[in-house]
Amino acid sequence: MTASRVLVLNSGSSSVKYQLLDMADRSRLASGLVERIGEETSRLVHEPLVGPGAAGGKREQVGPIADHGAALKAVAAELAADGMGLDSPELAAVGHRVVHGGTRFTRPTVIDDEVLAEIRSLIPLAPLHNPANVTGIEVARALRADLPQVAVFDTAFHSTMPEHVARYAIDAATADAYSIRRYGFHGTSHAYVSRATARLLGRPVEDVNVIVLHLGNGASASAVRGGVCVETSMGLTPLEGLVMGTRSGDVDPAVVFHLARVAGFSVDEIDSLLNKKSGLLGMCGDNDMREVLRRSGEGDEAASLAFAAYVHRLKKYIGAYAAVLGRVDAVTFTAGVGENAHQVREAAIDGLAALGLVLDPRANAVRSAEPRLISAEEARVAVAVVPTDEELEIATQAYELVTR
Repeated sequence: MTASRVLVLNSGSSSVKYQLLDMADRSRLASGLVERIGEETSRLVHEPLVGPGAAGGKREQVGPIADHGAALKAVAAELAADGMGLDSPELAAVGHRVVHGGTRFTRPTVIDDEVLAEIRSLIPLAPLHNPANVTGIEVARALRADLPQVAVFDTAFHSTMPEHVARYAIDAATADAYSIRRYGFHGTSHAYVSRATARLLGRPVEDVNVIVLHLGNGASASAVRGGVCVETSMGLTPLEGLVMGTRSGDVDPAVVFHLARVAGFSVDEIDSLLNKKSGLLGMCGDNDMREVLRRSGEGDEAASLAFAAYVHRLKKYIGAYAAVLGRVDAVTFTAGVGENAHQVREAAIDGLAALGLVLDPRANAVRSAEPRLISAEEARVAVAVVPTDEELEIATQAYELVTR
């Protein structure tokens, strides 16, 4: 029996998302989520997608799950109940999403003790994410010590940015001493979507230049030339760049000094303000784009202002990345907002006909889970919607590595 299955784990601070995929045909076998880990109201939702269990649909259990170890054991039990347990000989690897790989990890990597120590050492660069990623790896290794565990890094796809793009214009010795540079994030999504866009256009990925707009609660843009990232909007952390659900995106760095000196804010208070209380939430009190659009449609001035700021920043990055690439073949929207909010796509592309970007309003209004073109026939540059699939990308990279 050939081992062709990959379990993908995305471990957050109080959650674990997972999918089991069969790479023989790239099919999903099961998926689920454990949330509120460490609380009395922990919740596990498991959905078998094949086999006898699929007929019953989703299974849910609510009750205390003490830690990530207990969470993964509960996940393993659910998979075993469907005949797809972690002891299955068909399981080839576990693929772990790791947010920050620094400058060392620029490709998927089989995890050993040294690699795990390196990932742990990167926690200062991603204090909200890497600790949970490390915990997920530790628990999974304990459950199946014999199974290859593969780390797939959010930052890896962006490691191809030229040095003059990745560098901040600050004292070089200080930057080197403290690893201060632009790393970028959402890399698995940008990698998957840029290749999927080339397939949608029916062209080799090496021949396609694409601007990818990953618009979820966190949002980022990338400029991809021939399948290689040459620029992205997020930087040292996921705070830089676009206006997001709760993050400010680009601000004058002196805002930090001003808040400290004039308002008396502590470093932690400023961090919380810019990461958790800014963006759409800070401007209008809602970080859900659906609510922002509803309120704006009803004439709410704060929501309208927040939406205008969000779209303006998108336009700026589209224009900037068109200049970086020189030739743009497609602008592609993805992730929750990008895939579902036709108003955002319409507003972002409106007025960009000089760049060759023109929407077909009817195509743009269609809701679909399939990759599709929404540009007008006369457009010189394609506009696309491509649903992202980070789990498939992680599984693909992990499987290719362990079978190589």
